[in-house]
Amino acid sequence: MTEPKQTGHLLRVLGVVFGLSVTIGGTIGMGILRTPGEVAKQLPTPTLFIGIWIVGGLYALLGAISVAELGAMIHRSGGFYVFAHRALGNYAGFVVGWSDWMSSCATNALISMVVAEYVGVLFPSLATKQTAVALTIVLMFALLQWRGIRWGSFTQNVTSFAKVIAFAAFVVVAFLYRSPAATTSTLPPMAHGFALVAAVVVALQGVLYTYDGWYGIIYFGEEIRNPSRDVARSMLGGVISIILIYLVVNLALLHVMPLSEIAGEPLAVGKAAGLIFGRHGDTVIRILAIVSMLSTINAYTLSAPRVLYAMSCDGLFSHHGTRVNIGGTPTVTLLISTMVAVVFVVSGTFNQVLAVIAFFFVAYYTIAFISVFVLRKREPDLPRPYRVWGYPWTTLIVTIGSITFLAGAVAGDTKNSLWALSLLAVSYPVYLITRILAPLQNRER
Repeated sequence: MTEPKQTGHLLRVLGVVFGLSVTIGGTIGMGILRTPGEVAKQLPTPTLFIGIWIVGGLYALLGAISVAELGAMIHRSGGFYVFAHRALGNYAGFVVGWSDWMSSCATNALISMVVAEYVGVLFPSLATKQTAVALTIVLMFALLQWRGIRWGSFTQNVTSFAKVIAFAAFVVVAFLYRSPAATTSTLPPMAHGFALVAAVVVALQGVLYTYDGWYGIIYFGEEIRNPSRDVARSMLGGVISIILIYLVVNLALLHVMPLSEIAGEPLAVGKAAGLIFGRHGDTVIRILAIVSMLSTINAYTLSAPRVLYAMSCDGLFSHHGTRVNIGGTPTVTLLISTMVAVVFVVSGTFNQVLAVIAFFFVAYYTIAFISVFVLRKREPDLPRPYRVWGYPWTTLIVTIGSITFLAGAVAGDTKNSLWALSLLAVSYPVYLITRILAPLQNRER
């Protein structure tokens, strides 16, 4: 196959610092600000409340241990698509790649709108211009990426560092806070038997969504200077850092207020900030949220085009998508990804898209874990600089856990799950069309 004309190529310039930044930056967002209230409502004892965050962290860590083998072995940018395509073929790769790319664009739009909403509160003159602010954010980060991967990685490093510092400052101030004399408070009744199991599942679902993003480095496999070593280091180091951050934030919440006040609170960290900083608490938490979300937007702006780029290289999208500028940015797929995010912002349809595609989130994990088994069997001699610790049991545990979680998601949101399955059915004829058009595109070259 003749390679398309391009002015550049993906650059091997990224290291462990970027790997940690994109993992932390792409994971820690609004989830840790909103989820503690729901978790405390389901599990109203400090032991269970903290314990479920540890369980969720261990799941993410076991997942990272398994996926790190794939990332250290297959040095390609493109995320879960690359593994699904290698292990399970074109159609599985197409479904994973297309839904992952679309959900990334929708997530970018959603987070940009939330940032715009918070900016509108801090600066009332912008309150009626939220769409314009969100579009400015989307376009600003796209322009940064257009300059090249060095600009993108620098922005990721800076915003992720700012995020960690902001959360660290909140935790320190929270532990220094002297709460007033404890008042009598009533905890929600503790569930028992099957009801307790159901409560644990609901709480764990929320926690796992908060940990989603621990795999961020796999979208940049062929841009890491030493992927055989640095992918595993970045992923494992990033996950451990996130676990620690989540634990200290939740412990800080428990220090500031009793669990009964956390339970059911839609923005628990915001309530804690109000207690600590008084009337300035709302401003503090909105600034913390904005700093946190900007880093996440940059991570998604970087990763989404690389999924479509990898699909283009494999003939599952237009060959024009393989074009890369001299800065190492896949410009065509960045342009398309930005345009889709803009459409989502203007139309306000990102919530519907995310609700439907959320079905696939844990499915990506499951496919990646299955890919570990498939490639161990089919390509046993492929060099594996990093091997899964405790294989096959560790990978089997997270595979079973993912399937169980997926079943719970289907049961808990049947309507959107059915829409997702319909989308899966429709994807097959679309896939066939791409396979028919691929030879025609090759002739154009």
